[in-house]
Amino acid sequence: MEVGTLDSLVGLSDELGKLDTFAESLIKKMAQSVVEVMEDAKGKVPENLLANGGLKEKMKYLKIDLPSFVTHFEWDMAKYPAKQPLVSVVDTLAKQLAQIETDLKSRTAAYNTLKTNLENLEKKSMGNLFTRTLSDIVSKEDFVLGSEYLITLLVIVPKPSYAQWQKTYESLSDMVVPRSTKLIAEDNEGGLFTVTLFRKVIEDFKTKARENKFTVREFYYDEKEIKREREEMSRLLSDKKQQYQTSCVALKKGSSTFPDHKVKVTPLGNPARPAAGQTDRERESEGEGEGPLLRWLKVNFSEAFIAWIHIKALRVFVESVLRYGLPVNFQAVLLQPHKKSSTKRLREVLNSVFRHLDQVAAASILDASVEIPGLQLNNQDYFPYVYFHIDLSLLD
Repeated sequence: MEVGTLDSLVGLSDELGKLDTFAESLIKKMAQSVVEVMEDAKGKVPENLLANGGLKEKMKYLKIDLPSFVTHFEWDMAKYPAKQPLVSVVDTLAKQLAQIETDLKSRTAAYNTLKTNLENLEKKSMGNLFTRTLSDIVSKEDFVLGSEYLITLLVIVPKPSYAQWQKTYESLSDMVVPRSTKLIAEDNEGGLFTVTLFRKVIEDFKTKARENKFTVREFYYDEKEIKREREEMSRLLSDKKQQYQTSCVALKKGSSTFPDHKVKVTPLGNPARPAAGQTDRERESEGEGEGPLLRWLKVNFSEAFIAWIHIKALRVFVESVLRYGLPVNFQAVLLQPHKKSSTKRLREVLNSVFRHLDQVAAASILDASVEIPGLQLNNQDYFPYVYFHIDLSLLD
């Protein structure tokens, strides 16, 4: 790649640092979105967070888990041509991630609106008899409809007052139809009764009912409105479910695993290929059982993750040139401590082995009072070698 001037590299180093942070934040948001969309199948989330299509042509359709992609990383010459200036490559990566973020915002906003509308409808059916919707409780047969003179009201009666209601409802006002009451629903506190009377005594009946601690629920049977509400609930439930429909193809795990020792060292550039993969038939069926949002998240999570690892590689390259100069003469490796507790020991060994590369940095590690000229970093973040951390715990 065209390296450019020292000044441009310093500026690029700063831009890459910001882009690295942005990319990591973006893929974590996307991983969390997958969790939210797959709320009924959270156990299958990891197999939907892959780096598919991240390898060479003959293996671009493989289902590659994130650690395998990182440990078998090779620069994608097709997406990010090495002959381009570094600034152009970084600009391509930045635009790619910005577009994914824009699309993510619009898609998740639409999904969240769908969830909110559904939750609001569900809340209506979960309250008590005073507040909940009645569209899923009442039926056409409960009401006198189409009459010029008669109307059916719904009355909420406390459970201890059932007997009193049966004895008195016909006499609460004139013109109440005898034996017209019927219990159609109840909750822990009371029951919902129908009563039929003449329209002209509605207000008088309400007043007398209130005096006896009976509550007339403001509800008038509208078949079209009830049908619309039921259809809306069914549509929202269906739309939400269709957003994720989990894949019918399971991840085939490869044989590539970390050996049982403290640290694995993987030189970058020409590693052995991973063994994991899927057949053409599996590839054809991939995505058939998925909804549009989950499918989009899977594809673009993969794209964003692959871009992020390219940014890490660029940071290693740029910082190494700034640190050690030209011509380029350094080796990039991946170090993965087998146990978290061995990280401190690994750091001590690395500082000892490479302290000759930067005596000031090595001294500052031992003595926190030593300042590194021109470097606005905490000494704990600076080492005699170029170091960047890759955190694959995206769901933590």
